[in-house]
Amino acid sequence: MIQYEYPFNERIRTLLRLEDLFDRLEIFLSQPQPTSHHVALVTMFEILDVAGRADLKSDLLQELERQRQTLSALRGNAAVEQSMLEGVLTDIEQATRALYDAPGKVGQHLRDNDWLTSIRSRSIIPGGTCEFDLPSYHAWLSRPAQQRLVDLTGWVAPLMPLRRCFEIVLRLLRESGHSLQVVAAQGGYQQMLGGKSYQMLQVRLDETLGAIPETSANKYMIWVRFTAQDGDMRPKPMDTDVPFELVLCNL
Repeated sequence: MIQYEYPFNERIRTLLRLEDLFDRLEIFLSQPQPTSHHVALVTMFEILDVAGRADLKSDLLQELERQRQTLSALRGNAAVEQSMLEGVLTDIEQATRALYDAPGKVGQHLRDNDWLTSIRSRSIIPGGTCEFDLPSYHAWLSRPAQQRLVDLTGWVAPLMPLRRCFEIVLRLLRESGHSLQVVAAQGGYQQMLGGKSYQMLQVRLDETLGAIPETSANKYMIWVRFTAQDGDMRPKPMDTDVPFELVLCNL
């Protein structure tokens, strides 16, 4: 099975982008090559750009507080596994405290570093971080991998409370999903939402079908149209029935 996710609003779209960037950052941090650490640093700058929304930190704190209150009301409910509930509440409280205690705007420590700022400004130029443009950066990339990793870890560490918070929000959102087995007749599927509000949908289907969903949605309905790629990788509308699993998620 292959899964596609489609956010219904800008906040969830931002969290999914951050999740993708942090996952990429983790992969390249684990590799010792200078080129891998270069990609890790550029990815860190992308995280800084995406997390630059002034209200992101407060949005996450407010959402986690809302979830904490909702889940706290389930204490003592016989239908709820209490050990799992307490584990989630502990995660929320610890993540909230860490993000609340983080000083200033997310990533401000990176913006205040003149050396990193110079690299960031050059990294947006194709080939702009060549050794003749940034000799000091070339010297840093020539250091032993462990020394570079120490620096990178130090720069990334203040961003981790943000990651912990949005991971909890996305986990709770995904766990809220209601699954339906549906069929896209001749490659197309529509569903009215009946006034219900959702924040994300998931499409899961057999990857051997070669079907790729193109999704659009608003507060009234969702529309999924499946395409396939031809030999030149161009999308081609499918005209056969496509069975898939639709999951609607809302906190």
